Amino acid sequence: MAGKLRVFLGAAPGVGKTYAMLAEGRRLRAGGLDVVVGFVETYGRRGTEQQLADLPVVPRRVLRYRGIELTEMDLDALLVRRPALTLVDELAHTNVPGSRHAKRWQDVGELLRAGIDVATTLNIQHLESLNDVVEQITGIVQHERIPDAVVRAADRIELVDLSPEALRTRMAQGEIYGPDRIDVALDNYFRAGNLGALRELALLWLADRVEEELADYRARHGISAPWETKERIAVALNGAPQGEHLIRRGARTAARVHGDLIGIHVRLDDGTLQSEPPGLEEQRRLLRELHGSYVEISGSDVAQALVDFARAESATQILLGPTSRSRLKELIGGSVINRVIRMAGPIDVRVLPPPDPDLLAVPPAPHRRRPAPVPARRSWAAWSLGPAGAAALAAVLSPLRGSLGLSGALLCLLLLVAGVARLGGLFPAAATTATAAVAADYFFTTPWHNLVIGRAADMAALLLFLAVAGIIAHLIDGLARRSQQAARARAEAQVLARLAGETVDSAARALPELLGELCRVFALDGAAVMVRMGEEWRPVASSGPVPPARPEEAAFAADLGQDTALVLTGPSLSQEDARLLGPFVTQLRLVRERERLTAQARAAEALARTDALHINLLEAVEHDLRTPLASISAAAAGLRSPETERNAKRVRWLATRIGAESERMNRLVANLLDLSRLQVGAVPVTLRPADLDEVVRAAVDSLPDEQAAADVRIAIADGLPKVEADPGLLERALANVVANARQWSPPDAEVMVDAGAVAGRVDVRVIDRGPGISEVDSDNLFQPFRRSRPHDGGADGGVGLGLTVAKGFVEAMSGELTVESTSGGGTTFVFGLRVWPGEPATG
Repeated sequence: MAGKLRVFLGAAPGVGKTYAMLAEGRRLRAGGLDVVVGFVETYGRRGTEQQLADLPVVPRRVLRYRGIELTEMDLDALLVRRPALTLVDELAHTNVPGSRHAKRWQDVGELLRAGIDVATTLNIQHLESLNDVVEQITGIVQHERIPDAVVRAADRIELVDLSPEALRTRMAQGEIYGPDRIDVALDNYFRAGNLGALRELALLWLADRVEEELADYRARHGISAPWETKERIAVALNGAPQGEHLIRRGARTAARVHGDLIGIHVRLDDGTLQSEPPGLEEQRRLLRELHGSYVEISGSDVAQALVDFARAESATQILLGPTSRSRLKELIGGSVINRVIRMAGPIDVRVLPPPDPDLLAVPPAPHRRRPAPVPARRSWAAWSLGPAGAAALAAVLSPLRGSLGLSGALLCLLLLVAGVARLGGLFPAAATTATAAVAADYFFTTPWHNLVIGRAADMAALLLFLAVAGIIAHLIDGLARRSQQAARARAEAQVLARLAGETVDSAARALPELLGELCRVFALDGAAVMVRMGEEWRPVASSGPVPPARPEEAAFAADLGQDTALVLTGPSLSQEDARLLGPFVTQLRLVRERERLTAQARAAEALARTDALHINLLEAVEHDLRTPLASISAAAAGLRSPETERNAKRVRWLATRIGAESERMNRLVANLLDLSRLQVGAVPVTLRPADLDEVVRAAVDSLPDEQAAADVRIAIADGLPKVEADPGLLERALANVVANARQWSPPDAEVMVDAGAVAGRVDVRVIDRGPGISEVDSDNLFQPFRRSRPHDGGADGGVGLGLTVAKGFVEAMSGELTVESTSGGGTTFVFGLRVWPGEPATG
């Protein structure tokens, strides 16, 4: 009988997998189970060593490889010992060459086949299926990988979880790695974003396995009803245009309930060669964009296949679009929608109507002196049925002329005229009236079957019929006109209410969105807001399939002020349309004015910040210029004293002091000039591949104080890719930050500069051991005067400009300069730089 495998799974090193495994081993051993340690690596962690203290350990096997003695798990000794449970650490470990198996999971497999239970540990990044995802997240290629099938075959998998913040705290406190590896690890693999993504990977992978076990359990127990453990939205797709609407509605629903979105296409397996519907590829693309999955299944019955798949996937909702089949096909073959509803059982079925593209369109206003407009389809039907129907009706009623009489026939024909007037309007009703009068004369007046009217009473009846039919047709046309006017008034009221609300709303829509609604409301081909620049017109915003190019070519143009015009192309506008267009023009003027005022406000705000900065600069420079000038004056006066002339050592000291203070003034003036250039955007930047090691060493060598340069330790990893930067600007930025860090560090502490590559970027870290920073300080650290020492003038002359200038230089190179607390005390400055295109992403 094979042994059982128990896996303690973690998202990253240090979450406590080995500790949890040893604690479980101790618990089982206390209960009388024969538990031994096959292989455990403590890495000097106190908690792990304490858990291991009283557990029996099988001695390791010693192997020699390239003249070095290495140890591995002694598989043969464990097979002879045959404990009930063996604790084996690091399942994905690669064994020393010369071992029986290349991988430790193969050793574990042999133990299991021998009937020995095994408890082991594994990090999520070692799974083969997740290797590329982990590399994308962390920028590190995992060479020790294990097939997913080995882990999925485990009898029990337990997730050992720890939040990214808690894990980083453990790392900073030295509970995972040694002090020499903490800073590099925190800035690379153990970044909060990396740990959060790896934790999500572990949770999702384990959730998938739990789902597999649940599906297997339901299959074994014959459970077909869906368990609503998680919302799953199934969208039926057939390539029809409304499919995109279904996908978006389904995606919004899934996002609200944190569920899954599945698109399903059923292909008929009737043996015929079927081409793919034209819109299906676009719908698959949309599903991928909205993080949904696509499934294609075959079946002879679309409704049955759809419901069966929804049950198998435990779908909680099925979204269907309106049918595109004709009534005749539905009568012959049945309705797919009705059959899905009948067979779905507890699964919710939602049938969504198609989006109405004309919902916002304002219907055309009927002309006052013309009949009410009628859709072409209805007009054609009225012309086809009206006159012919009048003649046919008179012929059908002619056998009843003895009992019905002319008056009865005219009443029946009058009803037909009213119906035609309602269907097709005034002109088809007039034609039907004339045809009905002629048919009544032919079939119902004596002599029969000719157009001669023998009696004056019949003539009067026919004339009265023409008058009444005309009045009825005119009244029906008037009612249709009033109905159309009411519909247009409602649409205009909705548009005006929407525009009025946006006029009051401070966050009104942008120009393109407003122009899009303008096109929809008036059924235009295009609309644009254009600005005159010299002799040419240039569009500021446009909408519609055929936006106008010049105001002279447009059907309509309206002045928006300040050389700006609204230009429309498409059908001509009626008087009512022009009246409704007025609020749109007003709204567009308000939007343009709001944009202008917003730009002026931003400029005024920037000017106010600049003025405040200039005032602070002048106040700071007044003091900082006086200090070196006073020192230089004192040193120069000392050179002129009689005592100095007799003391060569003092002369050299004064000369050195003059040079240092002059250099300090030069740095102050240079930073002031750089800050001014940054504010006006006049910093020249030439991006090219830069070697970080050369730039960092040049920056350290440029420090004016030789002792300060000697107190900086450079730890640049070998093989780093070149970064995209201006070497001169990067060197000055690094020099400013390193000088600042040196000023804040204790006299006997080093400033360390290291770098590492992470997922397409390189992070350069400047670490000092001075006072740490609070969260509030970090927000304002890069503002002038925030980190300068009052007693020594600061790193850049007392004004604290060095960090401000450094941040401006880095951002000008599309980089990022951030700050964080150093573990153990101090501040860490992080330069985030992009890898030069074509360079490898990892070092």
